[in-house]
Amino acid sequence: MRLVLVGPPGAGKGTQAVRLAERLDVPHISTGDLFRANLGQRTELGLAAQRYMDAGELVPDEVTVGMVRDRLADEDAAKGFILDGFPRTLTQADGLTSLLTETSDELDAVVALDVPEETLIARLLGRGRDDDTEDVIRRRQEVYREETAPLLEYYADRLVTVDAVGEVAEITDRIVEALGKA
Repeated sequence: MRLVLVGPPGAGKGTQAVRLAERLDVPHISTGDLFRANLGQRTELGLAAQRYMDAGELVPDEVTVGMVRDRLADEDAAKGFILDGFPRTLTQADGLTSLLTETSDELDAVVALDVPEETLIARLLGRGRDDDTEDVIRRRQEVYREETAPLLEYYADRLVTVDAVGEVAEITDRIVEALGKA
């Protein structure tokens, strides 16, 4: 199974990706983990990303797509994967489509985790992180709506929307059930 999880900050993408990876026996691939691994191993892509980050710039999509390409080429991803945090933009979605076309693969589904904004804000404020002020959280929600929400239309033909409010295990069950119907 080849899945992408999308949802605003606080929707539970990381939590659900870990649980689904275990249930479906496929790797959970998070862009945060990819960046840390590439930076730590000082790969060519990691060094390229570091140069942009050191200059205070966003890492270009082609560097991120390159990291995803390398990870999807690993043996454990041959039978499927769950992408968490990628793609975030339409440009990255085009990059993923190109990658999958190269290997004659395609996504089975894109799971959108649906959570009301006030619930997201409460969840994130409850984490107690210093950078999780209400203003910062609202700005992250705005960035999500501007940059990532357009993916819902891009992937309309394989989109599965799941209510992501409730107990973690219940949400996982809802996702698995929705995937079975998709």
